[in-house]
Amino acid sequence: AWLFTSGYVSNEATLSTLAKLLPGCVVFSDELNHASMIAGIRNAGCEKRIFRHNDLAHLEELLAAEDPSVPKLIAFESVYSMEADVAPIAAICDLADQYNALTYLDEVHAVGMYGARGGGISEREGLAHRLTIIEGTLGKAFGVMGGYIAADQTIVDVIRSYAPGFIFTTSLSPVLVAGVLASVRHLKSSSVEREGQQASATLLKTMLDDAGLPVMLGETHIVPILVGDPIKAKRISDILLAEYGVYVQPINYPTVPRGTERLRFTPGPSHTPAMMRELTEALVEIWSRLELRKAA
Repeated sequence: AWLFTSGYVSNEATLSTLAKLLPGCVVFSDELNHASMIAGIRNAGCEKRIFRHNDLAHLEELLAAEDPSVPKLIAFESVYSMEADVAPIAAICDLADQYNALTYLDEVHAVGMYGARGGGISEREGLAHRLTIIEGTLGKAFGVMGGYIAADQTIVDVIRSYAPGFIFTTSLSPVLVAGVLASVRHLKSSSVEREGQQASATLLKTMLDDAGLPVMLGETHIVPILVGDPIKAKRISDILLAEYGVYVQPINYPTVPRGTERLRFTPGPSHTPAMMRELTEALVEIWSRLELRKAA
């Protein structure tokens, strides 16, 4: 594995370096990949093919159209933070095997929160060994900062030797690294936090759905509520903070397409049913006040 100063840097540095060094490399990228992945692919200066989100048929169509001798890399995420859905990792690995492609999986929104030892969705599904590179963050679930890649020794050495995002920046301080180590070690052995988060997410989804709010139901801990208007999304966020003491960011373009603006909640194991009930009641009141459309 190799350590970077953030998840953004680990994505940008690794993807740009690897794709640049592989002669004629073509990167196949999910259309909803994070901005850091897009930046890395763009900075590589290589050919790229964008496949529709989690669309295996479209991905295979693009792979089949390429010269079999051309180096290929499929870049995708495990948990998509704006849609709250999960990639079909096993099926993508099958396509990678069939078309002789490398795989790059971003587990930023899954590490610490999924898998018996917090290794992410790939660990939960027993697929980590099938992936060429797994990338993750040391923020979010681990609560500190930093990013990393896990790969075989050859790939790690290549990135270490050639990635400007690693070579020409300051390393993480020993204090931060000590905090990261403590977090990782704890979450490798404790499932209490993971189980608590999943229970909280399930309860919040149920409360919001029962209240008729336009919650975007998914299989992960991420709970988005569709608003569909950037000004109203910001207004809801402002009211929640000023009048109810609840902080939630509005998610607007370019993070999501225009017309799909939303609020995104990520309940944790320390959020109580009473807190989530208060949040739901606040949202119902705001939806009524602003005359917003409820769920169909």
